[in-house]
Parts: sequence; structure tokens; C-alpha cells
Amino acid sequence: MSRVCYFTGKRTVAGRKIARRGKAKYLGGVGRKITGSTKRKFKANIQKVRAVVDGTVTRVRVSAKAIHMGLVHKPPKRNYQPAEKAAG
Repeated sequence: MSRVCYFTGKRTVAGRKIARRGKAKYLGGVGRKITGSTKRKFKANIQKVRAVVDGTVTRVRVSAKAIHMGLVHKPPKRNYQPAEKAAG
């Protein structure tokens, strides 16, 4: 299963984490120096939710941003009562 939002298409992207040392020039130092950079991943905040898609209730993987934006339509609550047992 891929970590991709059903509605927005947000997915995991690659990037770098930059390590620096030193004191900034505006604080009186000689400037910040890059001492290393390592690869990392930026992961989308993907949630599994039940949503109405094309008129049917399905379980989809969506980003938290899509939920906040209102792109996900939740199904109505079920009003379930168990059947009465037949007397006799």
C-alpha cells in the first residue's frame, strides 16, 4: 500500500537535513557553516477513513489536510437496532 492521499495526491518526498555550526554574522560571529547533509523523507500525514466515494462507502487513505479542507464526505451514522426475538 502506498502512502498517497486519495484526493490531493500528497505523497512521501525526499529531501535533506542540513547540519550547521558556528555563530550567525548578525550575532557577531563569522557565519554559519554547513558541516554535513543527510538524506531524509518528508511523509504525508495519511489516515485511513471511511468516506462516500461515487455514492458508495469505501475505506480510503487521505491526508489530514484533505480532511480539514472538507474534501472527505463521511457516511451517515447507522441507526441499528437488533431484531426482536419471536415469542414462542
